[in-house]
Amino acid sequence: MAGRFSTITALRTECRRLGLLLVLALAACAPRHKDRIALVGGNVISGAGDPVLRDAVIVVYQGRIETVAPREGFSIPKSAEVVDITGSWVLPGLIDGHGHVERWALRRYVAAGVTTVRDVHGQQDSILGLREEVSLGGLVAPRIYSAGSMIDGEPPTYPDATGIRTADDARRAVDSRAVAGVDYIKVYTRITPELLKPLIDEANTFKLKVTAHLGLTDAITAGRLGVTAIEHLTGIPEAASKTPQKFYAEHRASFFRGWNYFEKSWAGLDSASITRVANTLAEDRVTMVPTLVMHETYSRLDDPAILNQPDLKSVPDSIITRWNIPDLKARAGWSDADFAAFRASRPNQDLFLRAFRSAGGRIVAGTDACNQMLIPGWSLHSELELLVNAGLTPGDAIATATHNAAQLLGADSLGLVAPGKVADLVVLSANPLLDIRNTRTIKRVMVRGQLYSADSLRATF
Repeated sequence: MAGRFSTITALRTECRRLGLLLVLALAACAPRHKDRIALVGGNVISGAGDPVLRDAVIVVYQGRIETVAPREGFSIPKSAEVVDITGSWVLPGLIDGHGHVERWALRRYVAAGVTTVRDVHGQQDSILGLREEVSLGGLVAPRIYSAGSMIDGEPPTYPDATGIRTADDARRAVDSRAVAGVDYIKVYTRITPELLKPLIDEANTFKLKVTAHLGLTDAITAGRLGVTAIEHLTGIPEAASKTPQKFYAEHRASFFRGWNYFEKSWAGLDSASITRVANTLAEDRVTMVPTLVMHETYSRLDDPAILNQPDLKSVPDSIITRWNIPDLKARAGWSDADFAAFRASRPNQDLFLRAFRSAGGRIVAGTDACNQMLIPGWSLHSELELLVNAGLTPGDAIATATHNAAQLLGADSLGLVAPGKVADLVVLSANPLLDIRNTRTIKRVMVRGQLYSADSLRATF
């Protein structure tokens, strides 16, 4: 009897030992932690015009896209945290191609699906410092590319810009920005062709692109001299006009006189001249950053309804107070007749973009946020709607805020949903290819491989 009991005890001990070995073996095979994220079941819009990849899996590892594949037959890595997004639509993270970044706006950009901002002017030490702070991580923020402070003629329009008078001044201004580490150069309205030429020559030495808000240089001349991009459609009426000297006289008088004359002049341009300029700029590979939302918004500041738009709910009261729309209207000298004239110009701005796009020109979506009434993040969605209204397809409009913008930045890792690219993604609940307004249906946003709930972000401001 005792021998039988000993045998049973030994068998139980051996079973426990084998069971423990099995548990240890399984533990050794199982991943120690989740080091990947798998977004499962979404419909992927790559950003490059490819056909939609439906019911896909996107695997993200160490901040980059590792795999994009159909779900059927795909084996999800065991180390992946699975996030079910079945039926959703996935875009590359959106890029605002023309902004003026401020700290209060950072989370707001991300909540609206904007994961990169091309900043085109700010107080140089502050904006470059913020860019570096963001790049180190720890902030919920879009990545920032910055021109630092812009270069203008004398006297500069803004006190934090650098005014130049001579070719040597132009070269020194570029040199100082190159040393500071800017990503490109921005020039402003008082730069003449005589100053622009040496400035671009010096920028080429440092392999820095030059973008321009034009005034005293027309768009075709700027393109021929080597400007990479033109902001706000500036310089185009001057290039299309038979009497550009009238424009230059107004630009020299003051910033707002020049702007108002430029903005009103669009209504008087003929389609042949518009098409001629569009074709020339496309041929010269000049990128357009039209900021239609800025033109549209400032043409409607006489409408009280603009102060009640839902997107303004994301803007702090202190910022709305600082924007001080009555003061802006007074400084600009805008009357009801001016607003009507601005609105009359909008159709020809759209006509230019259609002609430019038809000629193969590259368009990049931008907003001019955080300037008055231009709302960080959400104004980019308005820009996409306006681009579709101007004649672009929804797919082409999405490309202006993804792949096209990444190309302008020279950032090959951005703007596409593809293996090896940075894991900046937007997850939507509705198809933006059917209705561009669906880019607003944001459920989740991924920045640098970190996944956020859009609702949770909005709850923090």
